[in-house]
Amino acid sequence: MQLARVTGTLVASVKADGLEGVKLLIVQPLDRHQRPEGSPVVAADGVHMAGPGELVYVVGAREASQALPNTFVPVDHAIVGIVDAVEELRSAARAEDRP
Repeated sequence: MQLARVTGTLVASVKADGLEGVKLLIVQPLDRHQRPEGSPVVAADGVHMAGPGELVYVVGAREASQALPNTFVPVDHAIVGIVDAVEELRSAARAEDRP
């Protein structure tokens, strides 16, 4: 799973079978400090509630196609969760500071 932020929506005039009614969103992958990492991607909204500005979990490849009501549809990324809060563990933060 990859942490990402929803940055916009995508409107498709024609969709593949099985994707009717599925919202497509543009998401920016983030690193563990919530900084942009890589290029934005289009993800199908598997939770049916994500929107611009929200912090989400995204899966890719085969798992993405299984996260939707109709499985094995042609998608590369899917949103599988909306993040309510992020909390860094202190032991992990200390380990990074060590030489």
